[in-house]
Amino acid sequence: MDDLQIKLELIEQLIEISKEAGKAILEVYNTNFDYQIKEDLSPLTQADTVSHNIICDRLKILTPDIPIISEENSDIPFNIRSLWKKYWLIDPLDGTKEFIKRNGEFTVNIALIENNMPILGVIYIPISNQTYWGSNNLGSFYIQGNRKAIQINVSQNSENPLTIATSASHPSKDLGNLLEKIKNYKIIKKGSSIKLCLVACGEADVYLRLGPTSEWDIAAGDAIIKFAGGNIVSISGEPLSYNLEESFLNPKFIAYNNDANKSKFLSLLTEQ
Repeated sequence: MDDLQIKLELIEQLIEISKEAGKAILEVYNTNFDYQIKEDLSPLTQADTVSHNIICDRLKILTPDIPIISEENSDIPFNIRSLWKKYWLIDPLDGTKEFIKRNGEFTVNIALIENNMPILGVIYIPISNQTYWGSNNLGSFYIQGNRKAIQINVSQNSENPLTIATSASHPSKDLGNLLEKIKNYKIIKKGSSIKLCLVACGEADVYLRLGPTSEWDIAAGDAIIKFAGGNIVSISGEPLSYNLEESFLNPKFIAYNNDANKSKFLSLLTEQ
């Protein structure tokens, strides 16, 4: 595989992998499943594990020379993974809390990282059979079921009312204070990486995250937003980078459609 050029054939294979994982997730979803609480206090279900195994097994066959970091297999020493120029970064079930609530707002996330930046991302929503993907050389696309892929772009809106995507399960007092300053806005509450997809396809203008997330939560969505014309930066205005530290935790960030909204929100945040 060329270092810079992502072939459509690879995208199609990744979509099939994500759908296979999604099918296995739904099989668990439709049972009386149980769950555990991990050391970081996040929940773990059988669906997380099954999806992880499917994706990792398929990726090892598809690209045997590219290492993998998954939420369910992230205990790789930093002195080893820091040497990787390219690797897969996956969240086999993003939105486990939504999965447990049975609201359908969970995803499968697969990203390819090169030189600490995502160059490819696939997000699959099993409950609705929707796929979002983006690559550095092809742009970003949306697929409903098995229909033809439709290219997507961020919105151009920078006037009120802004449409702001927020977390369904992680309310933030800081975000509430910020919204009071904006006043004229619409809110879309969603779980998992679906919020990033909404920015990428233009249904939301901004997604502001002031609570904790990990790199595998957002890498695929980061790629999809960037290659749809938007971006993600920390609230200090710095681009996000991956695998540069021992911790996988992200800084607080804003995903946005255009520079006007980026400036507006970063300015408001500095006032808090």
